[in-house]
Amino acid sequence: MDFKDSIRQLAERIDTLKADLPTEEATKNALIMPFINALGYDVFNPREVLPEMCCDIGTKKGEKIDYAILKDGEPIILIECKHWQQDLNLHDNQLLRYFNVSKAKFGVLTNGIIYRFYTDLAEPNKMDTKPFLEVNMLDLKDAQVEELKKFHKSYFNVSDILSSASELKYMGELKTIISSEFSAPSPDFVKYFGKQVYDGFFMPKVVEQFTPLVKRAIGSYINDLISDRLKAAIKDEDTVQTEQQPETSADTTGKAAAPTSKIVTTEEELQAYYIIKSVLHGVVPPERVTYRDAQTYFAVFLDDNNRKTVCRLYLDSPTNKRLTFLDDSKAEHHNKIKSIDDIYNFGEELISAAKKFL
Repeated sequence: MDFKDSIRQLAERIDTLKADLPTEEATKNALIMPFINALGYDVFNPREVLPEMCCDIGTKKGEKIDYAILKDGEPIILIECKHWQQDLNLHDNQLLRYFNVSKAKFGVLTNGIIYRFYTDLAEPNKMDTKPFLEVNMLDLKDAQVEELKKFHKSYFNVSDILSSASELKYMGELKTIISSEFSAPSPDFVKYFGKQVYDGFFMPKVVEQFTPLVKRAIGSYINDLISDRLKAAIKDEDTVQTEQQPETSADTTGKAAAPTSKIVTTEEELQAYYIIKSVLHGVVPPERVTYRDAQTYFAVFLDDNNRKTVCRLYLDSPTNKRLTFLDDSKAEHHNKIKSIDDIYNFGEELISAAKKFL
């Protein structure tokens, strides 16, 4: 089993196990130790994974970190663990203290579901207050799996991780700020845009007046952007691809009967295809995005080539709709969706899957 499969298999187990984990120790055994093992480290070998490593802090003796991953006898990753229901925001200071007295370059704070990865980008040998990578195992993204893979024993390289850590950190922080401003625009955000269209003084009452306008304008722009991409995808759709040519049969007179096929492409499948095509618009030339409908699933791929599968859709069941991606070994990884509109939530995964064939 490859790394991606191991991580996704562990992620799928969390929902079924967490209710039976009443303590931090149970969380470690059921969730965190398997995670460390998935990274290629032997959790039962203290030369690789040392539990309860001493991290004396000044006059405080006997302070211990839950796990230290070692290389050549020195810690390279410190892992501080909490119960799966614990809010990690209440515990990052503890990891910071351990990190600052250790030679480890990376620190991980986790409750078995959320994994926060820290390093010392701002000041050497002093852990940053914000993580450069945060992974939610219940909402796992393909791009995050690729970042986690860098911590695998077989691929671990400090320089490689640090080279992307800074970008990951600031991208994450920017996305958080943008999301916050879009949902609840701050006065400064409102003023920045408002002053470009309003000639008067921006008094508090004007800010109050413009705040809902800015929020609505953002929502309208995003809707227009999605709509434009969808229209572009539909416009570029010239031909309908099918998995196989319909079979024909002859009647008693020798004349060819009407084509017959068990495959029926539904309106919902076509709409899903157009959504995926719009998501990929600007990354993949529209004419390269094609589909084939099979009896059990609807596939979207590039260049009319089933070896270049972007995703599969299982839409026949109203209660079990799935958007599915294939890994390098062609194993399926299902993502449940309530409706085809949820496909927009997997934009990064769709683009990442398509880029493999560009």
